[in-house]
Amino acid sequence: MRSGVSAIEAVTGLLVFILPTEFVDTLQQASYGRFDPIKHTPELRKLMMKYMNVRRRSSSAKGGFTLIELLVVIAIIAILAGMLLPALSKAKTKAQGISCMNNLRQLMLAWRYYTDDNSGWLVSSLNTVNGRPEWIDGSLNYDGGNRANWDPTMHIEKSPLWDYTGGSREIFKCPADKATVKVAGEVRPRVRSNSMSQAFDNGSWLPGSLYRTFGKESDLIDPGPSNTWILIDEHPGSINDAAFAVQIQHPHTMGQARIIDFPASYHNGACGFSFADGHSEIKKWVDNRTVQAPQYGTQIPLNVASPDNPDVLWMSERTSALKPGKTR
Repeated sequence: MRSGVSAIEAVTGLLVFILPTEFVDTLQQASYGRFDPIKHTPELRKLMMKYMNVRRRSSSAKGGFTLIELLVVIAIIAILAGMLLPALSKAKTKAQGISCMNNLRQLMLAWRYYTDDNSGWLVSSLNTVNGRPEWIDGSLNYDGGNRANWDPTMHIEKSPLWDYTGGSREIFKCPADKATVKVAGEVRPRVRSNSMSQAFDNGSWLPGSLYRTFGKESDLIDPGPSNTWILIDEHPGSINDAAFAVQIQHPHTMGQARIIDFPASYHNGACGFSFADGHSEIKKWVDNRTVQAPQYGTQIPLNVASPDNPDVLWMSERTSALKPGKTR
């Protein structure tokens, strides 16, 4: 049940006494629920032109429009703008989500090409695994003295994946990430918003003693390439090193669920992932505890209890699986 009256409803209520019934009916239909610019804009424009033509003919004999009629036109324009701007904002966010997916997919292809050229060996998400290079070095924060934050030549261009990216620095960052640092008085954007699953290092948070970690392409058996995510857009206040930690839970252990690192939620409460089979997707979070608004310039608390959070289960099921013979 709705309570209160919106500004659009109030104005259309007043216009009942001035405008033709069919015009007001269309305005009221457009004001309820979501505004559909494809459906409502042409209808309103057609009715507005019809009304204006009628008023123009009637006012020509009187010598012009009255003040009331001009105010009506201004009110109609304001109503249209009020209904259209939120729709345009959502469209912009959706476009950024598509661009984010494309960036993740391009980075995923670089990961794949590296693997093909290195006999199936996978880059590591951290530098704790001997013999496998870390996918990218450096830890991010909001310190302008830390070049890893703002200088792409520091680590991005030294990544083992760099030669497979076509020289594109942009794919290491979600276009919706507005994190910046101040360097000698100059504001500079941070250069990375992506992290790699900790299942591709020693998996300390999984924990690795119970769950599979992946060092070679042939290890991607369970949950399988199409259900094993590689890269994620991490929350700007959560991202630090190159890895993203998930503490795996099962339906019967959800009372113990915790969010170790926070995923991003730039895209209307959704986050970008890329998977080992090469596809990317935007995941819409369903639990409000997963969605943390960006607080640029501030690190947020990590390793937070989140019992029975279905988003934790979704990530768990796509991060790793129990090793053979292990139970929980």
